[in-house]
Amino acid sequence: MTNSADDQMKEAETPTGPKIISSFVKNLPSTPGVYRMFDSNGHVIYVGKARNLKSRVSNYTSYENNPVRTCRMISATANMEFVHTNTEAEALLLEANMIKRLKPRYNVLLRDDKTFPYILIATDHSSPRLIKHRGARRTKGHYFGPFASPAAVERTLAALQKAFLLRNCSNSYYSGRSRPCLQHQIKRCAAPCTGEIDEKDYLKLVEDARLFLAGRTKSIQKSLSADMEKAAANLNFERAALLRDRLSALALIQGQGEISSKTIKEADIFAIHQQAGQFCVQVFFFRAHQNWGNHPFYPRADTSLTEEEVLAPFIVQFYENRTPPKQILLSHAIKDHQLIEDALSSRSGSKVKIIIPKRGEKLDLVSHASLNAREALGRQISKTASQKKLLQGVADAFDMDTPPKRIEVYDNSHISGTNAVGAMIVSGAEGLSKKHYRTFNIKSTTLTPGDDFAMMDEVLTRRFSRLMKESLSPDDNTLNNEAIDSDLLDLPDWPDLILIDGGKGQLSAVREVFEKLEMKNPVKLVAIAKGVDRDAGRETFHITGQKPFMLPARDPVLYFVQRLRDEAHRFAIGTHRARRKKQFVKNPLDMIEGIGPAKKRALLNRFGSAKAISRAAISDISDVEGISKHLASIIYDHFNPTN
Repeated sequence: MTNSADDQMKEAETPTGPKIISSFVKNLPSTPGVYRMFDSNGHVIYVGKARNLKSRVSNYTSYENNPVRTCRMISATANMEFVHTNTEAEALLLEANMIKRLKPRYNVLLRDDKTFPYILIATDHSSPRLIKHRGARRTKGHYFGPFASPAAVERTLAALQKAFLLRNCSNSYYSGRSRPCLQHQIKRCAAPCTGEIDEKDYLKLVEDARLFLAGRTKSIQKSLSADMEKAAANLNFERAALLRDRLSALALIQGQGEISSKTIKEADIFAIHQQAGQFCVQVFFFRAHQNWGNHPFYPRADTSLTEEEVLAPFIVQFYENRTPPKQILLSHAIKDHQLIEDALSSRSGSKVKIIIPKRGEKLDLVSHASLNAREALGRQISKTASQKKLLQGVADAFDMDTPPKRIEVYDNSHISGTNAVGAMIVSGAEGLSKKHYRTFNIKSTTLTPGDDFAMMDEVLTRRFSRLMKESLSPDDNTLNNEAIDSDLLDLPDWPDLILIDGGKGQLSAVREVFEKLEMKNPVKLVAIAKGVDRDAGRETFHITGQKPFMLPARDPVLYFVQRLRDEAHRFAIGTHRARRKKQFVKNPLDMIEGIGPAKKRALLNRFGSAKAISRAAISDISDVEGISKHLASIIYDHFNPTN
């Protein structure tokens, strides 16, 4: 065992290590369950599951026969908690849920837990609609997916509308139509809203679309082809041309998948590759014999773990909030193969089979996924190496002792002080981290409209006062970052470097915030002043205690900082525009206390518009169902203020 590991095993003020764990083992039952290990600061450092809690936790009562990583984990354990379950499968699912929620230091962690889009034929209306869907499956209907690429979903939806003429409008828009909309005129919708197609024929189109997405492509195409020939034989060339266009749209959908499968109707393929202490899991989605896209994941895992040891927990976490398909193909054999099958089957409600193919088409598809995993990891390592080089350049340019682990960039956006927002973007060793981006609606009513200094003061005060309350102190955070392997780290909570779009004034405003909050940990502050005539490449950098300086015109660090500043500017402007757009379409009724969605709908159905409501008498307003005389007077007074 290394000296650093031995040093960590020394007793601290709070007792840790095998003795603490042994005290829990005495009272543990021999039943399935989940255990959590806490460090002396009360943070969860590991979550595990066991068929037999007493037997499993007993393995941690000694350093012998455990790898260095496990020894470090044992030595850091100051407390434990346990949850008993009925079966080991339940324990496995609960473990995955806790890992994703608590993000323990020593667990394999699925970091990029993105949601994939689906195609939904929503049947919650008499005339079903075809739409893109994300999130929980609360809407009644038929779901098809997942698709790895939102762009692929949009292309598929456009082609499906051409092929099947299904509506994509909201139910409220549908109910308000008195004549066909533009979608019908460009032959994208059959217009059931105005009776251009009867209900029976429209439902036949819906059923054809469902069968096509479910994999019955040949029968649908054969039927359309026969109808086209029949129409042509009857000299109905307009209908024949329409059916020809629908067939072309279906062929376009089938041609989008780079790979098709004859033997696999529904399956997810997982292939893992390890290189330079990093892991990549490439996931391919096959539905209706078609490849619906793929996505690479880079799970956080200790370098001492094997590919098989990373793949098993990754799969369980991946399906923690997703419905698994009937087949899952893997590139490596995993531990607890049968247990994971049982757990996923119980979650989905149907049999799920995990297969490690040895030959045939399935092996070819897994090999293809493995090749993609290897290439994706190579690109990621190259990108990370370039990023590390840039971060070292940033440290040298701004006189920092070590490369920054977390960079935060702030910017404001407004028009004459209206709809003012502050924006924060974050960058680290792996580049921009968009899940850590934050926006701040300027709430102060006392600041002068357009006062950038006051807005920056509010944004930084809210950001760091909350950070000081919710996370570790800056000093403790730094110590913890140094105590564990860098490969196990996500972005730290505290920034090492803050970039501000502005000059000396903005820099002074930020310093005053830090002095007001009495922040002890030094965070490097750099203000970026735009060059003469706002020319890119002539920026001046301001740092407290140093003379303003410029970087060489072609310095990669300058380009890197410019990209960060421009990204913060883009994010701030986009947020401001979205807020301004929302303000434009805001209904005056939203500003009246006591008016909810139901009463707002009733008022608009009665009067037609907010302008008509503003002209109505109190007696007319109170006649609306659900509106009392008192509320009617409040509405009247809102639109007719008196001196």
